[in-house]
Amino acid sequence: MFEDLSQKIDIALKKVRGQGRLTEKNISDTLREIRRILLDADVNYKVAKEFIESASVKALGQEVIASITPGQLITKIIYDELTLLLGGSHNEIKLNGSGVTTILVVGLQGSGKTTFCGKLAKRLSEKGRKVLLVAADVYRPAAIEQLKILAGQIRIPVFSLEEKNALKVATESLPYAKENNLDTIIVDTAGRLHVDEDMMTEVENIKKILNPTESLFVVDSMTGQDAVNSAKIFNEKVNYDGIVLTKLDGDARGGAALSIRSVVGKPIKFISNGEKLNSLEIFFPDRLASRILGKGDIISLVEKAQESFDESEAEELEEKLKKNKFDFDDFLKQIKVVKKMGSLSSLLGMIPGLNNQIKNAKIDENAFSKVEAIIHSMTIKERKSPKILNGSRRSRIARGSGTSIQDVNRLVKQFAEMQKMMSRFSKNGFGNSLKNFKFN
Repeated sequence: MFEDLSQKIDIALKKVRGQGRLTEKNISDTLREIRRILLDADVNYKVAKEFIESASVKALGQEVIASITPGQLITKIIYDELTLLLGGSHNEIKLNGSGVTTILVVGLQGSGKTTFCGKLAKRLSEKGRKVLLVAADVYRPAAIEQLKILAGQIRIPVFSLEEKNALKVATESLPYAKENNLDTIIVDTAGRLHVDEDMMTEVENIKKILNPTESLFVVDSMTGQDAVNSAKIFNEKVNYDGIVLTKLDGDARGGAALSIRSVVGKPIKFISNGEKLNSLEIFFPDRLASRILGKGDIISLVEKAQESFDESEAEELEEKLKKNKFDFDDFLKQIKVVKKMGSLSSLLGMIPGLNNQIKNAKIDENAFSKVEAIIHSMTIKERKSPKILNGSRRSRIARGSGTSIQDVNRLVKQFAEMQKMMSRFSKNGFGNSLKNFKFN
């Protein structure tokens, strides 16, 4: 996420970090370079201009105290300005305490609207909401089927009609939800490849019918200023409540994310980092600012871990560690937990200092698949007692998993090393950890 932007800002800040003191010249030179970086990242030019002017006023008015360096001060100012630019504080989605909450989802075709509806339904259902997905995109081929497939994965009901009448679908979804004791409706509306009058009129009419609790505009962050322009037009017509930025995992520049809040005046409420239904995050401006500056986002990483780990299973695992009985079956369970947390690249990007180190590295998102295949090719006895894995057994496992004997040997060796490490951790009172396990 924003790898190109982060790398360039880091290089610009390195120049002032080496200075003994802050001067008007090195402040001016640094901020001029950051302005150029923002414009290269496709940030709106007015937004970039105001950002630099505000940062300059703050930097020139600051005294560098003995406990901090010029580089630290400038970095703090840029962090504060980025946080303000992104909205200052996070905005929660509105949910009614009683009655039915209706969430209207709008945006252009291809922005990830339908997938977002599935992700939001999953998140809200896990919070105890009884969700209904409404298929009001009646024009795009297979749109309704796509929504049903996503809903099937998370066991959420879908309301749809055979006829191509989006207004009727929206109207009849309300009594259906009440009759079936469902308290949250998420409406997936039709989009077009570009803004047109028919689409806007339909969305306006649906909003009048539903009087939604929350209206969300979904936009592809990779389209840069086009995303900002469409967000502005939709807001003028629909007056939505918040923005959802999708495809941030593929956005190296960050122009849309850094411009959209200032230009449109509406908060970003969610960001999406992939196609998986668990790759949806509540938007926190300060956390994204930290990621852009290469400082990671430990808070989000911990929250993801807390959501993914089952407390009773964690306690059971801790007992196994204490008794040195951690085996391949336990390891398989931990892999599944980590996979639930999101893509490897997004997780690594949350670790402070690691984002810049891995910017040119190729992260193999299928790294776990090979490991899982090898473990699944083992017998129950082999998983429980890896020490019995002799040459012939390893050869059979390699054939069964479609891997090489070298892959199997590497996994067995690394697993043995990890067992020793985890045994030491448990003796010292530490919990379970996979962080030192390497996938080659």
